[in-house]
Amino acid sequence: MPFLEFVAGSISGAVGIAVGHPLDTVKVRLQAKSVYKGIFDCVTKTYLNEGFHGFFKGMSFPVLTTGLANSIVFGSYSNALDYLSQSDRRLARHCKQVSSLQVFTAGCFSGIVQVLVCAPIDLVKVRLQGQTTAERYRGPVHCVAVILQQEGVRGLYRGGAALALRDVPCYGLYFLPYELIRKALTETGEEPGTFAILMAGGVAGVVTWGGATPMDVVKAQLQMSGAGGQQYSGVLHCIKVSLKEEGVRVFFKGLLLNSVRAFPVNAVTFLTYESLLKSFCPPGK
Repeated sequence: MPFLEFVAGSISGAVGIAVGHPLDTVKVRLQAKSVYKGIFDCVTKTYLNEGFHGFFKGMSFPVLTTGLANSIVFGSYSNALDYLSQSDRRLARHCKQVSSLQVFTAGCFSGIVQVLVCAPIDLVKVRLQGQTTAERYRGPVHCVAVILQQEGVRGLYRGGAALALRDVPCYGLYFLPYELIRKALTETGEEPGTFAILMAGGVAGVVTWGGATPMDVVKAQLQMSGAGGQQYSGVLHCIKVSLKEEGVRVFFKGLLLNSVRAFPVNAVTFLTYESLLKSFCPPGK
């Protein structure tokens, strides 16, 4: 049922955001700013200067909108997989009729759709999270208004190319290890258990962010360049300047945080998603 896939994706996305937003804020600040010596320094300065609230900056916007983003990702993936396998996805998965290539292709397709719809959402989230003591934006609506006024409609898609380079292949990587691990931990013909889903989702998140972090750094720097950050003419220019100024290690800023955050967030996201699908469509019905 296509619509139910989107609903389940929406709810699971909001749950995942609630779990991982504080670490995501630290990650964004480490990637987009050079004023922090490391994770502990960023956490300490954020707390001392802004209090506990500082870790949740920009959360209301992604909680409301990540439901949309996740519904697009999971809904597009599930329906693309249905089309590629020419069968019911849930039945095909449990009977192991879906190939790894089909899973990867469907994941990449979901990444394309997600980027087209959600690039402005991600930009606003990063801009709000990147604020420290100077409040440039009063909230998501004000942020959008300022971007439109100062940068035009194109400004809402700043960093969009880097986002596409990150998300299109990485959503293929996201779903592939999930499906493989979930199958490996589930008896043939049986419904996957809680442990299998949590482990598969957590590992899928870690694997994905391991591959996504370099381009995630470039994306964050490009998105902040219109809000007082260093100006770049594009993805290649950003990569060149970053390499010259900070070396190769710059592209791995936030890797540890991404990995630590990825396991619980994606474990909870997939468990919520699968549980909702099971409640919507009980086995045998």
